[in-house]
This record gives sequence, structure tokens and C-alpha cells, in this order.
Amino acid sequence: MAEGTNGSGSGNSDKSSSDEAALSARLGSLDQRLSEIRGSRKVETDQLGSGSGNGAARASAMAFGFRLSSELIAGVVVGGLIGWGIDHLLSISPWGLIVFVLLGFTAGVVNVIRSAGAASDRTGR
Repeated sequence: MAEGTNGSGSGNSDKSSSDEAALSARLGSLDQRLSEIRGSRKVETDQLGSGSGNGAARASAMAFGFRLSSELIAGVVVGGLIGWGIDHLLSISPWGLIVFVLLGFTAGVVNVIRSAGAASDRTGR
């Protein structure tokens, strides 16, 4: 519905222009604050990026993440293989697989928690 179609005339137009002016002022203020925040973040990023060990720290963090994920996956896979073997030996399919996949998942999570805890103790976090 267009402005002024309800017959109020210029009264609605004055209110609309004052609302637009207020919104423009708020938008300008928001833009200024965002520019200041972006500028301060860029300065912080430049300061952090100037360290020589930044690339090595990222590589170490990636290696640690891959190690944790591989421990979790290995626990599930080993549990699944043991369960599959027990299913075939004892003919209790699918119960051995279900039980040992759950046990493998639990063991994997415990290993991840231990590794993460040992790493945080080592780094002093």
C-alpha cells in the first residue's frame, strides 16, 4: 500500500520522512561502529599473524585434530570388526555387531577425552 492512499495527506509524509531520517542516522551510527570493530580486529589479526610460529601452531593443531578423529574412528571400526567376528563365530547376528560397535564408540570417546586431557596438561591450559 502506497503512502498517502489513506487520505491523511502531508501529515503521514512528515512522519515518514522523520522516521526515515532517524533510521538513516541509526544506520550511519551502526556503520561507523562496525568499521571501528573491523579495524580493531584487523589490527589484532595483523599482530597475531606477525609471529613466526603461527604456521607451525596451525599445523600442530591440525595434526592433533586428525589424531583425535582417527582415535574415535579406530575405536568404532575395531569394535565393529570384533562384533562381526563374534556374530559369525557364535551365529548371533546382529547382536554382537551392535554391542561391539557401541563398545568401540565408547572406547573411542574415552580415548579422545584422555588424549585431549593429556594435551591440555602438557600445554598448561
